[in-house]
Amino acid sequence: MATHGNRGTPVGLELLPDPARPTGWTLFVDGVPQSYVDVADPEHLELAYVGLIARCLRARNAVPRRILHLGGGGMTVPRLAARWWPGVAQTVVEIDRELIDLVLRTIPPADPVEIIIGDARQALETTPDRRYDVIVVDVFDGAWMPAHLGTVEFSRHLRRVLCPGGLVVMNVTDVPPMAFTRVRVATVADAFGEVGLLGETAVVEGRRAGNLILLAGAVPSLRVRRGERLLREGELVVFSGGARPRTDAKP
Repeated sequence: MATHGNRGTPVGLELLPDPARPTGWTLFVDGVPQSYVDVADPEHLELAYVGLIARCLRARNAVPRRILHLGGGGMTVPRLAARWWPGVAQTVVEIDRELIDLVLRTIPPADPVEIIIGDARQALETTPDRRYDVIVVDVFDGAWMPAHLGTVEFSRHLRRVLCPGGLVVMNVTDVPPMAFTRVRVATVADAFGEVGLLGETAVVEGRRAGNLILLAGAVPSLRVRRGERLLREGELVVFSGGARPRTDAKP
């Protein structure tokens, strides 16, 4: 599970070279690996959930003009997007200046990326309407997404900022029985007409903890691999199980 993103300064922050790959680096937070970057080959993705995000982005038919990343980490996804779509304009919002300074000092991205140091929601609220074709949300406080990013109001800002035909890709971590994810699905679905949930079958079915990718907007057609499930429409309604959307008034 990833725990990077918009959070307080970590107790331990390290960016260490991979002894098995000359150009690979791993970002550790409190001794736990959170991001992996191969500066020579951005398409080499060590973390499974990042691979899911990448497949969702690649499945879009249109080339994005602007991408917003809420949560920075080692900037794995921005590097990948720059490889796939040269010249794409990208903005990264990250609250942890120490993390960003470490990444820029040690493994700076080869392509220009606008970096905003600040809270993800505050940055989103001041963003003009219909600004981004893709929004990647990978924001955590410890092992969980901050409460103020898990509300209907936040989801409505995502919809407002998203261009027509755009896609929101949100990393969610959870443990059985996936109660948090069920609420998150209901919350995002309150703002978006089309929602999907992708992950390993064992995680989707609540048999073990892990990462799930919540999609909203123009959800692309995805080829589900062995051991995975993609829930949409009726299956997603059943999954949410009557969970109620969360609002700012009742986070």
